[in-house]
Amino acid sequence: MDRRNFIAGCAALSLTATAGDVLSQAGPLTRIIFPFAAGGGGDALCRVVAQYLGPSLDRSVIVENRTGGDGLIGIKSVKGAAPDGSTILVTTGPTMYLLPMTEVTPSFDTARDFVPVSLLARFEFAVVASPAIGAVDFKQFVAWLKANPDKATFGVPSSGTIPHFIGSKLEQVLGTPMTRVAYRGSAPIVNDLLGGHLPFGITTVADVTAQHRAGGVRILAVTSAVRSPFLPDVPTLKDSGVDLVADAWYGMWLPAGSSPEFARQLSAAAVAALAKPEVKEKLLAIGLIPVGTTPEGLTAELAANTAFWQPIVKATGYKITN
Repeated sequence: MDRRNFIAGCAALSLTATAGDVLSQAGPLTRIIFPFAAGGGGDALCRVVAQYLGPSLDRSVIVENRTGGDGLIGIKSVKGAAPDGSTILVTTGPTMYLLPMTEVTPSFDTARDFVPVSLLARFEFAVVASPAIGAVDFKQFVAWLKANPDKATFGVPSSGTIPHFIGSKLEQVLGTPMTRVAYRGSAPIVNDLLGGHLPFGITTVADVTAQHRAGGVRILAVTSAVRSPFLPDVPTLKDSGVDLVADAWYGMWLPAGSSPEFARQLSAAAVAALAKPEVKEKLLAIGLIPVGTTPEGLTAELAANTAFWQPIVKATGYKITN
């Protein structure tokens, strides 16, 4: 089954299961708020985890997609929710540390407005090139950039994201000016790479692996600390001589004021779910690497990412006007 059909099937089955849980399980109703659209990897993660949280917590757990504002609408809805265990936020780590950096007037303070629960799963990014530029490895790609500065244009799925700032850091490290083009998602980037209209892009590994394996595009490097389990033959940026590590992840939070005891109970339930072989298999199939941490583990990850990206983001001067 291909990735798109798996995610769609996972979402459909989970919707059925969680709806049934609402009717059949005892205990209060809890909503996992996911601030992005249904059908993607993060949504599938929420629905898979939700199936296991309900029985562990003696609650009915459903997933609600509350989209808009690059994740802000869903995040702010959880920020203002009652701290009674009825509302959980699952979102990407970057939304929780990049948005406070890039908004002119920050809408939330992650440490003040939320209680950490668990880091759930990681995902990776790739520097991917069109065959039109003729680069078969990262060294050749850098040579092409330096020889063609007027053509050094790259695509990212959206502005203000990790791929955006990876590009900014690469520009600084390589000493080569580059032009960033913000697309609406990864699919149009892949289309322009295939058509030779875009020299290279930076996007999630999962969104370009199939075309890389088919020979339509070439993944030159991954941005994670170690080689991707999905592409063990592809070097990391560090392998390629660039001192940059940048992956991303999904985390789980509760509204401020929530019980620390409930946060730990929820964390333990999430960790147990993510350790199940069938859950690992489902998540790896859609390009997510299951993790599961304590609340302290999530806090440490957030702090490390904030410290790393803050000077990079500041140097770009990028801001979102509220």
